[in-house]
Amino acid sequence: MHKDLLTGLREYITRERLFAAGQPLLLAVSGGADSVAMTHLFHKAGVPFAIAHCNFQLRGTESERDEQFVRQLAETYKAPLYTTRFDTAAYMEQHRVSLQVAARELRYQWLEDTRAAEGYAWIATAHHMQDNVETVLMNFCKGTGLAGLHGILPVQGKIIRPLLFAQKEELLAYINEQGLSFVEDSSNITDKYTRNFFRHRVLPPILEAYPAAVPHMAGTIERVREAELLYQEAVTRHKKKLLVQQGNTFMVPVLKLQQTAPLHTIAYELFREFGCSPAQVSQVLELLQSESGRYVATATHRIIRNRQWLLITPLAQQEAAVIVIEKEQSHVHAAGGHLKLRIQDRAALGSIPAAVNVACLDSKHIRYPLLLRRWKQGDYFYPLGMAKKKKLSRFFIDQKLSLPQKDNVWVLESAKRVVWVVGMRIDDRFKITEGTQEVLCLEWTANY
Repeated sequence: MHKDLLTGLREYITRERLFAAGQPLLLAVSGGADSVAMTHLFHKAGVPFAIAHCNFQLRGTESERDEQFVRQLAETYKAPLYTTRFDTAAYMEQHRVSLQVAARELRYQWLEDTRAAEGYAWIATAHHMQDNVETVLMNFCKGTGLAGLHGILPVQGKIIRPLLFAQKEELLAYINEQGLSFVEDSSNITDKYTRNFFRHRVLPPILEAYPAAVPHMAGTIERVREAELLYQEAVTRHKKKLLVQQGNTFMVPVLKLQQTAPLHTIAYELFREFGCSPAQVSQVLELLQSESGRYVATATHRIIRNRQWLLITPLAQQEAAVIVIEKEQSHVHAAGGHLKLRIQDRAALGSIPAAVNVACLDSKHIRYPLLLRRWKQGDYFYPLGMAKKKKLSRFFIDQKLSLPQKDNVWVLESAKRVVWVVGMRIDDRFKITEGTQEVLCLEWTANY
């Protein structure tokens, strides 16, 4: 058995290109059967290694026993030893995470820090075939995409998993044949944690019906991993066709996206790097049928329908965003609020509204497209009732605006002229007169 396992290890290292000959490894060793088998196998294979052990201080004397066992193991193999102790409970409370998440984050951060500081090429963990199958079953039950079905990867960053080819019983048989001792983590024989529930309650009935289920599922996981590579190649091709970049803004042609199949999958892959959650994909696809100005706000970006394009703008750039408004648009969404537009006869308007959030302009002076943007230094206009121009910065002083208030001011621009300081004052040159026949009515509704 041990010859087969050692041969299998060497073949797996070569097939997955885990590391180059002579590269020193940092083995993550808990003292359990799997990590003890891994350590012995690398010793037999002649691979240079050091041992790293984490004491999470969660199981009292058991934790101390495990650490002492690993110290003895390092002496046996004459391997450098690195150990650490974590206040796992304090970390859980500080970061408000579960025990499993706390242990994983502490362990992998320390292993990487140690690897980098001490000059080791890779960190090796003792995950085996059954661990991989359990992971995929859990991901499948929780709901996952292809990434969740590829399981534990053989190489991930600077971490390698050289035992994924081996079944648990093979490792235990190897331990017995070699006369190796190991320590048993008592938490592994309880159903307290999700993985152990799958290990003790879910897998055994499956194995009763299908004794070869674990290697069969492992084979499927391997095929999924290869299929994912083809999937990513196809996604990359679609992205090249659909994404046009202009500075910090990305543009997606509406017609091309509508003709893409499978639409929902490609849309998710296209927009998820812009903060779009799976639940928001349907909202984004609704923009394909909507009028200009509609948008979906993701965690990091705003996806806006603008004529024949979807514009993807970083939220951090919204302060400097310029929103283009065409003549046929009836409403526009901006970072600070919502603008409604309508054109009507002067006679039908009646008296001119006095509300500051409403502007009525003589449409014959308006040139499209209009631009809705944040004000900037150097902007000026002719305030209603005045024959002289005034810089906006001076106008704001007269209006006794605070700095935060000034930062939130939008202006509406037509042919490079400010026609309305939004929510404050229109430009005198665009006011309604006795000769006005058609009126552009604007209403601004702030988000707060």
